[in-house]
Amino acid sequence: MTMTNTKIKIGFTLLLLVLMAAAPMFLSEFRLSLLGKFLAYAIVAMGLDLIWGYTGILSLGHGVYFGLGAYCMAMHLKLVASRGELPDFMSWSGVEKLPWFWQPFQSAPVAILLALLVPMAVAFILGFLTFRNRIKGTFFSILSQALVIITVTLFVGQQGYTGGTNGLTNFDTFLGFSVANHSTKLMLYYITVAVVIGTLLLCLWLAGSRLGKILVAVRDAENRVRFIGYNPVTFKVFIYCFSAGLAGLAGILFVLQEGIISPAQMGIVPSIEMVLWVAIGGRASIFGAILGAVVTNAAKTTFSEAYPEWWPIIMGAMFIAVVLFLPKGIVGTIKETAAKRGWFMRKTGAASLSASLPVYAKLDKDSLQTK
Repeated sequence: MTMTNTKIKIGFTLLLLVLMAAAPMFLSEFRLSLLGKFLAYAIVAMGLDLIWGYTGILSLGHGVYFGLGAYCMAMHLKLVASRGELPDFMSWSGVEKLPWFWQPFQSAPVAILLALLVPMAVAFILGFLTFRNRIKGTFFSILSQALVIITVTLFVGQQGYTGGTNGLTNFDTFLGFSVANHSTKLMLYYITVAVVIGTLLLCLWLAGSRLGKILVAVRDAENRVRFIGYNPVTFKVFIYCFSAGLAGLAGILFVLQEGIISPAQMGIVPSIEMVLWVAIGGRASIFGAILGAVVTNAAKTTFSEAYPEWWPIIMGAMFIAVVLFLPKGIVGTIKETAAKRGWFMRKTGAASLSASLPVYAKLDKDSLQTK
């Protein structure tokens, strides 16, 4: 008996929703807060999966977009906590007047909007300049890491405006609700669940649409896509900005639940870890991105608590084991095994591409190579 991919996706979505909705009944407040943070990470992973798994763009700098979104939200929370006065770190650094670029963040809706738009604007600048000049692969990955170094150095150096290495913390209320209150934390958790489900449905729709098939075609044969009349630059810039927007959205939810954001959380190591979430869960699988983010961070927390001296080695061994024995990730390996055993019908990339692109896409690859 076989099952369609659509039914499987619906089943997994419902199962995920039930598990997340029921979590508060079984987890302590501390564990629930951790799960909420992991779910925020899952939003970043879904965006990364769209650009890496589906489009073939390996970004090692998504920590920047996550951090920018978090800082935008944290700036509003800090201004609210300061109650009309200068934030404490500004006073300590000799700043006498609230900087002009802090002024818009006095409004919560504006702060949320900027937390989405600022990462997308930075991504547009980097993406347009690089993709237009056909910079891709390792070269693009290096440039994305350079963006991380520049941003972290800037935030650390501007102590009076960003809080320096300490970042922004000591928040007390959001929209009039105390962030330390249990009911507020529960509300934020369910908001995070709703955003994760909404993001999941949106990403599944994008991946299954004509746009998603074109993204896969760009990944597998960019020159062929260009030859048949599509402009790969447009699609790559769009999906890169969309992914950055999701990272900014995750940053909002993260800082509301974690209560702090610092340059260390947007550095090179966190950016590489984000890619590992997708690799472990399974590239080109939206569900795999969620699973990878939650499982990896849960394992990191568990090992660090149980083996404080050995947990980095254990995590490193886990990453190596996945690369060696599960190169397609957890979900990719399950899909491959299920397809071999005939548990469900599986569309191949070639079949999907043939169904979505003009007949010219079926021609010999070598004959279609263009400049």
